[in-house]
Amino acid sequence: MPRSLWTLGVLAITALVIALLQLSLRVDRLQAALTHRASQSGPTPPPKPIIPRGDLSQSEAATVTLFSERSSSVVHITTVDMRSDAFRMNVLEVPRGSGSGFIWDEAGHVVTNLHVILGADRARVTLWDRTTFEARLVGASQRNDLAVLRIDSTNKLAPITLGSSHDLQVGQQVFAIGSPFGLDYTLSTGIISGLGREIPSAIGLPIKGAIQTDAAINPGNSGGPLLDSSGRLIGINTSIISPSGASAGIGFAMPADMVARVVPQLIQYGREVRPVLGVELAEDALMRRIGLDGALILNVSPGSPAEKAGLVGTRRDTRTGRIVLGDVIVAFDGEPIHKASDVYLALEKHKQGDRVQLSVKRDGETRKVEIVLALNVSTAGIQP
Repeated sequence: MPRSLWTLGVLAITALVIALLQLSLRVDRLQAALTHRASQSGPTPPPKPIIPRGDLSQSEAATVTLFSERSSSVVHITTVDMRSDAFRMNVLEVPRGSGSGFIWDEAGHVVTNLHVILGADRARVTLWDRTTFEARLVGASQRNDLAVLRIDSTNKLAPITLGSSHDLQVGQQVFAIGSPFGLDYTLSTGIISGLGREIPSAIGLPIKGAIQTDAAINPGNSGGPLLDSSGRLIGINTSIISPSGASAGIGFAMPADMVARVVPQLIQYGREVRPVLGVELAEDALMRRIGLDGALILNVSPGSPAEKAGLVGTRRDTRTGRIVLGDVIVAFDGEPIHKASDVYLALEKHKQGDRVQLSVKRDGETRKVEIVLALNVSTAGIQP
């Protein structure tokens, strides 16, 4: 081996040994510094003790039990739209939104708000055990923002326990279970902060008797149950008042008494079945424009109770071409009528075969007319 290469090898080994000695010295100094610091700071403190939790309070235990027993009746609903892929000639599913609902019976009927599924091509229902089913629409009521879906499940279902809403009191504790912002099986609590509120339906008509609550209701809670302290259904969480779109402490639920009346009709007939007069009424905006108080009859359906009672609709004079206004309903069983929605609400207090008395204005005179109510036969279900 040449002397120059041997010399370079010795120098490299020497440099490596020196570097290792310096590193070892630095490690010794670091360990000494840490040992000195530890001796200065005293002994290592013992770990902070964990205090065992005592028994839950009575109200906490009741809330935990309620959620455990009732959450299996609540479902998570997701909706999708179908879109075609022009390049691949495939049909794609596009997520649309989500909401909540609850199991009505063991036959697989699921109740939710109509606006949760409105406009969607498909809806899927996810149960508490995370099983998911395709749902089909059984019936819907735009008037009351209600929809009934059905799933084919071989699992044993847990129907909701139905309560009543006519005997509620402000201050009662309530519980909302749903999927706010897609976070399924979320529980929020609060009280009934108001009763007898009026909220708009999907078609703009008022829903009376709504329950106001300060329980947190957010987007995604719609269609879920509002429960009392016994775990009974007292309402369906529907809407909120909030400038931000999130809960601001003012939420509304549709009353259980209305739900108990409408849902069986949707299951049996696919629509809400209610008594009708058989007339088409003018919109409130038109009434304000022409300065009339009451509900103006535009058309009378042939063979309807209104026609049999002799009510007259709006028509055009064949000689002059002028519009001749029809009868204006100003009272229903003695209760004043100021707009078309008052007639809808008055009809909801009655059933087929009931005899009611209308006060109508015709040619400047007020006359009383008795009418026997019939069932609505239109699938639209929005004419009185």
